[in-house]
Amino acid sequence: MLQFLRIRNLALLESIELEFESGFTAVTGETGAGKSILLGALSLLAGSRADRTVIRQGAEACEVEGGLYFSDPKRINATLEALGLPACEDGLLVLKRTLPREKAPRIQINGSMATLANLQALGELWIDFHGPGEPRRLLRTECQIELLDLFGQLARQSAAYRTEYDAWRTTLADIDRLSRETQLDENQLDFLREQIKRIDQADLDPEAVEALERDYIRLNRAQELASITGQISTGLHGDDAGVLRHLGPLVRAARQLASIDPSSQALVSRLESIAVEAEDLAREFEALGASLDFDPQAAASIHERMTALLELRRKYGGEAAAIRKARDEMARRIEDQGDIEGTLTRLRAEAAEREKRCRELAKELRLAREMAGKSFTQRAAKILVQLGFKKAELRVAFNSEVELRPYGDARPEMLFAPNVGEAPLPLARIASSGELARVMLALKTVLAEVDDIPVLIFDEVDANVGGEIGRVVGEKMAAIARRHQVFCVTHLPQVASLGTQHLVVEKDQRGDRAIVHIRAIHGDRKGRIAELARMLGDRAAKSALAHAEELLAG
Repeated sequence: MLQFLRIRNLALLESIELEFESGFTAVTGETGAGKSILLGALSLLAGSRADRTVIRQGAEACEVEGGLYFSDPKRINATLEALGLPACEDGLLVLKRTLPREKAPRIQINGSMATLANLQALGELWIDFHGPGEPRRLLRTECQIELLDLFGQLARQSAAYRTEYDAWRTTLADIDRLSRETQLDENQLDFLREQIKRIDQADLDPEAVEALERDYIRLNRAQELASITGQISTGLHGDDAGVLRHLGPLVRAARQLASIDPSSQALVSRLESIAVEAEDLAREFEALGASLDFDPQAAASIHERMTALLELRRKYGGEAAAIRKARDEMARRIEDQGDIEGTLTRLRAEAAEREKRCRELAKELRLAREMAGKSFTQRAAKILVQLGFKKAELRVAFNSEVELRPYGDARPEMLFAPNVGEAPLPLARIASSGELARVMLALKTVLAEVDDIPVLIFDEVDANVGGEIGRVVGEKMAAIARRHQVFCVTHLPQVASLGTQHLVVEKDQRGDRAIVHIRAIHGDRKGRIAELARMLGDRAAKSALAHAEELLAG
């Protein structure tokens, strides 16, 4: 759910910070007051494109920041990880978008710089808009498929088909690749075998490579290293200025001190430890210097092995994994050459069998989706009647595909006709934004238990409906809000009265420029009654105030 929203210098709004609770939030205000600013801010956080005209006049930049809490952030964190972005901390996703007037736009996700595409990918997971000009998930084929599968509990069946489909496509790709490969002659095969032999002879174990690189450096810089180790060794136990030569008298003096003052014994022990450690270090540096004297045979072996490794890196890539991958690819080519036609025959038979199985699974999946679609639209149709569509038709059509697709052999499409005698059209072609919003409300009511998008936005859902149906609209949104966070921009008091939160958008034009304010009134019963009365026609009329009281009590 959306926990907080900060807006600065967006359109006519100067600055505001809003906090939200779960449930149903009604947004009201006079026509032209600027209610779209709130939706515009959410749209920016969802990844909608915007130009600099949205920046408040006189301001250097506009900025929108929002925080979303997920009780189970597993899905959102998986997407963040795939995008290379920080995971949610304590389930909180923080989005920030800045649009400067002169500089490049900036997007931050959980404090890390991100792209508009990143914001859009996350927006698909947390918010769904239903209103004029806004993105609507349910209009897209892939979303309709996903929700049909959720509604019909077909996730396992759909996954089984997709697994078989992917395996079939992989087999077809292998056939295509092998068909395009030419027969290799004996010289080419000998070359591949020789390359494989060279790779196999090179020890590509990470520890072995690290040891080889270390020995190679020591071999090439042996004289320099010997000089340094000799300098250190001499400094530790040299005849005249060595550290050990000076430590001996100091240790004897310290022991004499301890015989007089036993409390200094701990210091004496520490000094003795230093002397022992210095002697050990001297011997180890001497041994290190001696180890730098490579015999000619060992030196030649190191040079030979390093040259071979560098050649492999130059040919196949700097990492050992890339070299091994190249080795496996060459081995596969040799294996394939043994019987290309036989391999192709086997793969074609395998592909045919997989396609047959895919078509069987696709048919079963289509039949299951048809049943789910019929049940789904029947339930939605009953809600549409309550929302004022007395003779509307809603159904799911399945358009057969000649070729198998990742989703099956038929593409589902939701069709709607608002009036009797009209041909049903795809949802995306519904002309009236108010009608479309009410259809979406009906669909969301049915899908409330299975759709996991947490934040739903409804705009103009009450367009061209009367008071009685308006109340039903509000009740449906309140029902959806039991599992989702719902925001609704409304002109109907019957809808607004059912909100657990109520925001009023007002435009102040008393000064030299217009300013938009957004304030919460759900904690102010008198203020809320006055706003509902205004929506009823007259905030000062006793009848309107009494009706507003009834709506809130209702």
